[in-house]
Amino acid sequence: MKNLPIGTLINVGAIILGSLLGLFLKQFFTEGMETIIFQALGLGTILIGLKMALKLPDGYMLVCIFSLVLGGIVGELIHLDSIIMSLSDTLKSFSGSSDSGFSEGLITAFLLFCIGSMTIVGAIEEGLNQKRELLVVKSTLDGFSSIALAATLGIGVLFSVVPLLIFQGGLTLSAKKLKPVFDQTTIDVLSSVGGILILGISINLLGIGDINLENLLPALVLCIILSKIKIWRG
Repeated sequence: MKNLPIGTLINVGAIILGSLLGLFLKQFFTEGMETIIFQALGLGTILIGLKMALKLPDGYMLVCIFSLVLGGIVGELIHLDSIIMSLSDTLKSFSGSSDSGFSEGLITAFLLFCIGSMTIVGAIEEGLNQKRELLVVKSTLDGFSSIALAATLGIGVLFSVVPLLIFQGGLTLSAKKLKPVFDQTTIDVLSSVGGILILGISINLLGIGDINLENLLPALVLCIILSKIKIWRG
């Protein structure tokens, strides 16, 4: 039990419960109610994205920009969107869902639930010191958020617990090895790049544009590498 990522399992349970409640409530929503909730989520997501994006440390603007540009190029070269769509279709087939927005719900929820300082710091704290307070707080927030997300984006939100369990649980289990990588500056840069991707979610939710977020996901890895290079070079 000591080595299990209990905090992440609590987080998964909260999202599942919230998603099931949201899917249950969805049947009672009129088209107008779904539209206004969708718009409210889009506006709320702007706030979340801005709050995260503004954590960018001084002097790391180019790291952030190059991470996004190079990440997008890598995503296009390996056709990451097609790979994610294939994995999403597998989960969709497994669930027996016919929801056309399955992939959108899964990707949106994954970014909102997994990319941020609470995820990284909370997972590493649990792995190193068995401290789960931060992940319990995150679980509460994610649980309530998943109600609104599932009610508008569908069952894909529920299945976002699969990548969450792999990513967040993996951080906890690998905490001792990963601690040197995730210094505060690197965490802030990662949160900032994640915040920009979340702003992309809001643009898609509000119908302002159509940003290929899947192919931008490599930016989350590249920003860690580039920030470490900048730190080592002084």
